[in-house]
Amino acid sequence: MTDALPAGAAPVARIAGLRALWPFVARHRGLFASWLVALAVSSTATLALPIAFRRVIDHGFARGTSSAIDTAFLPLLAVALVLAVATAARFYFVSLLGERVVADLRDRLYSHLLGLDASFHDRTRSGELVSRLSADTELLRTLVASTMSIALRSAVTVVGGLVMLFATSPRLASYALIVIPLAVAPIIIGARRLRRIARASQDRIADANAVAAETLGAVATVRAHAREPYERQRFVEALRTAVGIARKRIGAQAIVTAIAISLVFGAITVVLWVGAHDVVAGRMTGGTLAQFVLYALVGGGSIGALAEVWNELQRATGGMGRIAELLHEQSRIVAPAAPRTLPRPVRGIVDFEDVSFGYPSEPERLVLRDFSLHVRPGETVALVGPSGAGKSTVFSLLLRFYDPQSGVVRVDGEPIAQLDPADLRANVALVAQHPVLFGASVRENVRYGRLDADDSAIERAIAAAHATDFVGALPQGLETTVGERGARLSGGQQQRIAIARAVLRDAPILLLDEATSALDAQSEAAVQQALDELMDGRTTLVVAHRLATVLKADRIVVMDAGRIIAEGTHAELIAQGGLYAELARLQFID
Repeated sequence: MTDALPAGAAPVARIAGLRALWPFVARHRGLFASWLVALAVSSTATLALPIAFRRVIDHGFARGTSSAIDTAFLPLLAVALVLAVATAARFYFVSLLGERVVADLRDRLYSHLLGLDASFHDRTRSGELVSRLSADTELLRTLVASTMSIALRSAVTVVGGLVMLFATSPRLASYALIVIPLAVAPIIIGARRLRRIARASQDRIADANAVAAETLGAVATVRAHAREPYERQRFVEALRTAVGIARKRIGAQAIVTAIAISLVFGAITVVLWVGAHDVVAGRMTGGTLAQFVLYALVGGGSIGALAEVWNELQRATGGMGRIAELLHEQSRIVAPAAPRTLPRPVRGIVDFEDVSFGYPSEPERLVLRDFSLHVRPGETVALVGPSGAGKSTVFSLLLRFYDPQSGVVRVDGEPIAQLDPADLRANVALVAQHPVLFGASVRENVRYGRLDADDSAIERAIAAAHATDFVGALPQGLETTVGERGARLSGGQQQRIAIARAVLRDAPILLLDEATSALDAQSEAAVQQALDELMDGRTTLVVAHRLATVLKADRIVVMDAGRIIAEGTHAELIAQGGLYAELARLQFID
């Protein structure tokens, strides 16, 4: 497992930038168009305000009558009302657009992450992925709902203000125009550094989130070892690093903004000084100078806003780059273009033919070597052997979480690589040593085995799992929330809920991975009885370290170093001697 996300798609993200966000915006063309219309109206009203203000000065104050003042102020009031309504509409449309775009993006990213193969999740911490789903997408929500609107509004206002400056006074506008390249230069120069720092800042935030998620997910272990101070220090160090990077970003952003605004408003001051002399000399009216100054202020403020939002754009580009990296990840386990289907009804014949496999993190270290196994329909086969022998890997390959480097895995004669993985897995039920329960009700956890199951089917499954008594004793019965990962239930209760889920699934192939090894004797007896009934009539593969749980198996397969070294019944293997006999002697010794 690595500590950072893969960077293979980083060049693509840098080239594409925020263009990768456009398809999500384009889905909401109506909102986008409404926002543009509101933006156009509000920008037009903004540019009309200085003209209305000039009329107040030149036609209202200059004439000095009440009627003239009333007439001059009415257009100003009308423009202000239009600006207020258009601004409110612009805010509504762009904010709603931001929410919907980010919801679509999160949906797409979450669905994509669910579809990536096990090797991706092996090398990527879940805390980092949660950070991408939360912190990075939140940056993009701010981009669409605020930054993009401010940027486009400011750009329109700068261009419109520049045009109106020349229309008002070409001479003064020429002075003002000198400063524009000077104001834009620091923005361009600082952009590359800001983008790099912004990306590093988000990466450090992801690291802090990953530490928190990992620790909170193992809080019992942390408490058992009294490591709360240690874990808090780890989190504080991660936060301190993130804040240090953020300080660099904020400092660079502040410098760029200060330089741009200083240059712009310094020039406005100079232009205002020149204009004041023109008014005194009679070359310009006071209203015209006021109009020019207002346009200069509007344009200067917009350039300052552009400098600020440009920095925000750099942060959003970094966030979109990280999201694009994830979206460019391709699963190695995919359904073929024309998948084959399992024959119906599925009999449950399982074949491993000369399979060799090493995990993607260490493909050269083979976990299975020339592994061949044939399981007949309805047969119960137990896989035993020392840790690292490859027993659980057999399950991972049968579920097609990975593909072998060589050899073929078949179900009912069909190579599973030629099947749709969803179709394959729909015919397999898994009961693990540590079953995963969701923070929902007992009913919803059992229904996870078959989402369309009705209440009567759920109750029958619970009864088959010998869980009716303890479920009935829960505070809300089937509606009782089991807590995150089933924390409110005992190990035996969790296991019986998992068995009920497998009963409800009613799959022809059953995989039991150390399903009773972590239980006390009383819980084990109840769970084993439920498992015996569940196994009846199904093809069952059992992984077990405790040999007492596999004595009734039709066949016991002994594995060591990724190979089958012996197989037979318990009595036959004891008679043969070897590894199984040694394991039995150690476990059954008085």
